[in-house]
Amino acid sequence: MMQRSALITGAGRPEGIGAGIARALAAEGWDLVLSYWHPYDERVNQASDPYAQLRDLAAELEAIGSRVTLLPADLEQPGTPDALISDAAELGPLTALVLSHAESVDSSILDTTVESFDRHFAVNVRAAWQLIRAFALQCPDDGGAIVALTSDHTVHNLPYGASKGALDRIVIAAARELGERKISSNVVNPGPVDTGWMTDEVREALVQQQPTGSLGTPADVAGVVAFLLSPAGRWINGQLIKADGGFSAS
Repeated sequence: MMQRSALITGAGRPEGIGAGIARALAAEGWDLVLSYWHPYDERVNQASDPYAQLRDLAAELEAIGSRVTLLPADLEQPGTPDALISDAAELGPLTALVLSHAESVDSSILDTTVESFDRHFAVNVRAAWQLIRAFALQCPDDGGAIVALTSDHTVHNLPYGASKGALDRIVIAAARELGERKISSNVVNPGPVDTGWMTDEVREALVQQQPTGSLGTPADVAGVVAFLLSPAGRWINGQLIKADGGFSAS
């Protein structure tokens, strides 16, 4: 049986959803390629010494038994996605692609700049399409699985929300177009997950809207993603799954 290997994009922050997914897959025996781009973490998340945190995450995953490769990737650049898949596949064919990277800078209809709008679409949409294409072309004969993370956040978050909407359509199209290659493709909307970006006020307000009385964690999201990548979950295809603890229920 071929060893399963997955590329998880946007896995540079140990408290992030990408890192949570990495932990879940490592526990199930996957080998992992984690992409990151620390200039983004420093610019948007004010992360200090992000590479030290990433090395700690890699050590944690390796202690579980996973082989881990770390690859920097500036997904705003059009040549990066193909190079990233090529470098990752040198370790053996990838059988899973998890798109958890994102450019995410809040701005509204009246104050979004063209530069910001274009950067969001380059990272969140164009790079996702390129990664999906390159992943599909290197998949083994028995196929693989794609899962992308999305969001409903649009108000006062124009470029992020609009680009996530475009991402959804690309991933769902992939379910039909890549089905003959035995590749499943799904989108997961985890709702609000506190990965360090919430203030106390934001957290309290969101908890009030959550039927479970608590916010989701990266581990909650990771369990859903791990299932979709597993043989048992591969029959699920072309779906936008709201795995948000009921946050979106009305």
